[in-house]
Amino acid sequence: MYKLFTIIFCILLLSSCTTYTIPMESFRQQFDTINSTKLIDVTTIGPVNELYRYKANPISLIKCVNKNGEPAQLLNRPSIELRATYGHKKKRVIFYFDRIYVENGLLVGYESRFLSFIGRKIPLDSISKIEVQDGRKRFRYLN
Repeated sequence: MYKLFTIIFCILLLSSCTTYTIPMESFRQQFDTINSTKLIDVTTIGPVNELYRYKANPISLIKCVNKNGEPAQLLNRPSIELRATYGHKKKRVIFYFDRIYVENGLLVGYESRFLSFIGRKIPLDSISKIEVQDGRKRFRYLN
């Protein structure tokens, strides 16, 4: 019986962490008109009922592809994480998807909800891969 529960748990764990890729051309199209002036005010509630107010991009559906290269759409929510691989050393950075935008050829993103004043800017031309996945963190929008 224990073995059955372990197998079911592993299947659920592996299926819940699906990673999708956003091709760079698609990413550019989705963020073509989204810059710092297009961000909207949102309120998010965290796992222990803490409130976060911040500016978020207005994208509701993320156009991406699954591991088989088939088109997919992912509903944007506060738990969606974006992982960008960039530079010649293939560095990686993880941002909250709703906290990113593009301005002057730079991907601007935030890695934390707690330290919302600390952001990072990465030249779009240096990005070789963009992946998104639901981090399954217990955040949700209130508005």
